Amino acid sequence: MPVTIKTAEEIEQMRIACRKAAQVLEMIEPFIEAGATTAQLDERCHDYITQTLGCTPAPLNYRGFPKSICTSINHQVCHGIPDDRPLKDGDIINVDITVIHEGFHGDTSRMFMIGTPSIQARRVVDIAHEALWRGIQVVRAGAHLGDIGHVIQRYAEAQRCSVVREYCGHGIGRAFHEDPQVLHFGQAGSGLQLESGMIFTIEPMINAGKRHTKILADGWTVVTKDRSPSAQWEHTVLVTDSGCEVLTLRSDEQVPAA
Repeated sequence: MPVTIKTAEEIEQMRIACRKAAQVLEMIEPFIEAGATTAQLDERCHDYITQTLGCTPAPLNYRGFPKSICTSINHQVCHGIPDDRPLKDGDIINVDITVIHEGFHGDTSRMFMIGTPSIQARRVVDIAHEALWRGIQVVRAGAHLGDIGHVIQRYAEAQRCSVVREYCGHGIGRAFHEDPQVLHFGQAGSGLQLESGMIFTIEPMINAGKRHTKILADGWTVVTKDRSPSAQWEHTVLVTDSGCEVLTLRSDEQVPAA
């Protein structure tokens, strides 16, 4: 599909949907602790999304996905299916939220740490977070998609980590996944030139070990082949003339200084 430039009305609708997605992550944080199961987190998020926020959880039944959120633990890269396994001390977990509000999608994810994870796990969580913000900071009208991937790849690999290449960020709006595809690796100055009014996600998946992945027998859960820890953070951003607006910014976050 062609890349869409959102109208002022559509941008306002996206602000609302994205703020609601961020609220889900704010709500669930106190419940992410040792002993909780990801199925319990899914149920709590589902109820909050549908009953409190008046939204629809976009992942539920999307291409057959069986749950309302994605929960990816330790060496799981993305698309983990919530289940009855209890979280334990030392786990790291990505919680990925997408809601639909009045036909518009808001998409965001973040990492949580349970107790005291290993130094390697904590390190990849921090590197992935920094990589996300480095990617966000190059977004502006006139920049190129390749600029985003370039700064993420350069930073992650300089930290002796790797960037997952099979999965990427994406345009978003009335559809869950729209063009453009936003790669988290690449060459500066390459790819589509950004225009004000574009909205897309940036969501780098960073591995502590090698970049190679595989999909488990459930058909969804992506893991690192070498079982090294993996971390992902995600925001939805609006391109502006002077930079970008982070539509899924949480109330406990501040945009880092460039």
